[in-house]
Amino acid sequence: MKQMPKEYYDLLHQLQAIDFVLIDLTLYLDTHPHDYEAIQQFNELAQERKKLKKQYETQFGPLQQYGNSYSHYPWDWSKTPWPWQV
Repeated sequence: MKQMPKEYYDLLHQLQAIDFVLIDLTLYLDTHPHDYEAIQQFNELAQERKKLKKQYETQFGPLQQYGNSYSHYPWDWSKTPWPWQV
């Protein structure tokens, strides 16, 4: 498998960590919908994730398909490794 620069793995790790917390907060908020502080934390992390996703995709290409991520020119879905392969 192709070795990627350290920043690739660092950004991917940060995204995975934020995704984990967002999933956990989602489950918590499903049962505690009036917890204002948890909602604030969720929204802050969602903004941080959006920023990290943009940074990652600018440098390394799209993370998701079906319109959830833009493609560079030329079409770059054929580049590997894909995030789920590392």
